[in-house]
Amino acid sequence: MLAAVVEKFGEPYTMKQIPRPSPPEGHDILIKVLAASYCHTDSVFAAGDLSQELPRIGCHEFAGEVVAIGPDVAGNRGIATGVRVGVPGRAYRPCGACYECTHPGQDEMGYSPYCPHAGNLGLTRDGGFQEYCLVDSRQVAPLPEGLSATQAAPLMCAGLTIWAALHHDKVQSASRVGIIGAGGGLGHLGVQFAAHLGKEVIAIDANDQSLGILQRIKQGLGYVGSRVHIADARSTETDDIRAVGQDSRGAPSTEIGLDAVILLPESQRAFDMGMKILRNHGVMVVVSFPKDKLAVSAHDLVFRDISVVGSLVGRNHQLREMLDFVTQHEISAEVKTFPFDQLNQLVIQSHQGLGGKLVIDMTV
Repeated sequence: MLAAVVEKFGEPYTMKQIPRPSPPEGHDILIKVLAASYCHTDSVFAAGDLSQELPRIGCHEFAGEVVAIGPDVAGNRGIATGVRVGVPGRAYRPCGACYECTHPGQDEMGYSPYCPHAGNLGLTRDGGFQEYCLVDSRQVAPLPEGLSATQAAPLMCAGLTIWAALHHDKVQSASRVGIIGAGGGLGHLGVQFAAHLGKEVIAIDANDQSLGILQRIKQGLGYVGSRVHIADARSTETDDIRAVGQDSRGAPSTEIGLDAVILLPESQRAFDMGMKILRNHGVMVVVSFPKDKLAVSAHDLVFRDISVVGSLVGRNHQLREMLDFVTQHEISAEVKTFPFDQLNQLVIQSHQGLGGKLVIDMTV
């Protein structure tokens, strides 16, 4: 079968024939990959910034059809041969015994995407840039009828990550939410999610193409589009962003601002802007992980009671909830597709920062 392999950091993928994976054991299933989405983390990994071992087949957000199942696959999760599933990269074969696995919240006991011993597809284990892939049945979810594989693949990391950030305990009650980097892969999905969740969304970006995507999304949202307010960070003052969608006449400055901000760019400047546009007692959700550390002002934490939290990825029950929500509200990713043999051309385009998601369509 054909696979795209990272053999040396900083070099293009090597397209090569490799053996098909062995039959699945335990909780594993074998899927035929139908679509594989490119994530910023794929770029970080391929550059050598994550210190993982090579060679490695990348991609941790993909979708495919189940062709074989292991003997321990649960019969009540909708997983069977012939079923199309979406696959997030986390978590492959968790230990089942650590604190995370034994306190899984609403997920299956013994399984957690936060297990420190679990593998990560596309990073510590081979991922979706191959025709067939072994995955853990507990990390996947069946795809709703009518949701294409090329639309589903970006939801497996970009969609699930921003969905989980919006459902963080400190964000769920927020009525006014800012998304910095809103026209990118995660952001443009988050804008749609947040608007349909009933929130006022301040969609912030600083790229013409990304701002154009946001305009199209706003227009396509129908009546909920009125909840979306687009701000060009290059030309809009932070005080103006703070007051968007809010009647601030006569209000003290401490009460003007957003309830929550989700930070997507790997940028200190973006982080600083996010802190400025929060009201007192607001929350900053950091999703990006810049190579250099982010500097946080203790003044903001102490005197403004700002909370800074992180959000990595969603759990399996959140994945299933998100897919239902996407179908119910007809949410779609801004996708550009490529055939598998043009993966390296896709990577070149990804560095141009055009917004949306770039996806390999394995069926063409």
